Amino acid sequence: MADSISWIATIATIIAASITASNLGSKITGYGFCVFLVGSLAWLATGIITHQPALTWTNAVLTFLNIFGIWRWLGRQAKVEEGARTATEASEQMPGDTLFPVSLLARASVTRGGSEIGHCVDAMAGCLSGRLNYIVVSQGGMAGVGETLRLLPWSSARVDGELVITDVDPDRLDELARDQWPAR
Repeated sequence: MADSISWIATIATIIAASITASNLGSKITGYGFCVFLVGSLAWLATGIITHQPALTWTNAVLTFLNIFGIWRWLGRQAKVEEGARTATEASEQMPGDTLFPVSLLARASVTRGGSEIGHCVDAMAGCLSGRLNYIVVSQGGMAGVGETLRLLPWSSARVDGELVITDVDPDRLDELARDQWPAR
């Protein structure tokens, strides 16, 4: 029986690590912690059944941490993101600029002419002015390996919903500073 439970624990732990490492948003990360919880409970059971106190105590603590992770990503962070969405919608009805959550600049797809050309991974703003200077766009690679980082001037970008849209010509995009971030 302990063998079967340990295989469930192993599979759940591998799947959960893959989900959370992918960093695909708060809900998916939260679900990763749910799967981690299944794994830690299975490892806890394995530790108890096989009389392994180190395995038991480690996974008792990990069970608590996984519950915290679920609260953090499916509870608190989901509320923050919902608040940002509501504030954006409310700002559309007010005079002046429509607001967007700055956290979008760490995850949004960057498009040109309706085609995705990369993903935002960060943004840089002036300390005194608070104005955005540029966004860092990741292109190519897989899961960050082999990617090229480009500095896209904020003056050449705008936010529309959950997307960052640019009008920069593809040839000019290739010429933008790349792989020099943060040494600009």
